[in-house]
Amino acid sequence: MPSLDRRRFLRDAAATTALVSAGGLAAGSATPAQAASPAAAPTPTARRRGAVSFRWWGTAGWRVDIADRTVLVDPFLSRINTGLFTGAFRTDTPLTVRTDVIDTRVDRATTVLVTHTHWDHFMDVPHIATRTGARVFGTLTAYHLGLAYGVPSTQLSAVKGGEVLDFGDHSVEVVGSLHSRNPSYSVAFPGVRVAQPPQPATIADLPEGDTLGYLLRVDGGPAVYFTGASDVAERNLTGLAPDVAMVAMQSATTTGDYLPRLLAGLDYPKVIVPVHYDNFETPLRNPPVVAPADRTRLNDMIAAVRRISPRSRVLVPEYETAYHF
Repeated sequence: MPSLDRRRFLRDAAATTALVSAGGLAAGSATPAQAASPAAAPTPTARRRGAVSFRWWGTAGWRVDIADRTVLVDPFLSRINTGLFTGAFRTDTPLTVRTDVIDTRVDRATTVLVTHTHWDHFMDVPHIATRTGARVFGTLTAYHLGLAYGVPSTQLSAVKGGEVLDFGDHSVEVVGSLHSRNPSYSVAFPGVRVAQPPQPATIADLPEGDTLGYLLRVDGGPAVYFTGASDVAERNLTGLAPDVAMVAMQSATTTGDYLPRLLAGLDYPKVIVPVHYDNFETPLRNPPVVAPADRTRLNDMIAAVRRISPRSRVLVPEYETAYHF
């Protein structure tokens, strides 16, 4: 693996070019950006623009296309209605996988990275794995839940943090992380699965199951860190120094100094992309629907990033728009 100094040198050298090609994002911009046409690409990044793209699928979900390979992170496309955003949350909401929505968007997948196993991160993963043959990486809980859905063990890889997985033209480093806490200092649906359970039927059957982050490094391209929840074990971030960080928005203030610790631990990435800010129980159409309270939190997050890391750019993504870093 390259040394920390080389990582930072390459990252900072890349920062002298245009880091984001998606509608000419200006420094400090925090408005949703549209994909740029190929003609708008600066020459230094033209080689990789057609080969690597990042598309946000809402919540913490991403599709990353790297040449002929597709990496999915927390793909949640069913966006079922649990009442979470209307004040009528039902923990017994059935897990209804919307294959009509998924299959039109997931034409292929080689790798699926699962940060944790709450329904809005994991529930669509078994169907995607079965349909595409993708290998699923996640906690031991994700492994056992995958078995419960009938995903072959040969497609399931349990990881815990510290692993560096080499895929040839890109690598994935697994990072131990933490899940955010609600105003009562609790985690929704806590727990792990240490053995194969019955197939889950409701959202309460999918526990948090421990939380991971992932650093994706693309050869000749960016290093991008993905979060799935708004807490951080910052000591696990030492030396990662990504170009870009997909950062989950906080929904409560019970996690102390979340953004300062996260951004410092990541060595103040050049681009910060807020995620998990949308109403993920509405259709996947632009502009993303944002609850009024979450709009305030998003604005506060943007202001905090600008204060903590003034040299970083903030990109507020729109659904299914191809971004190139």
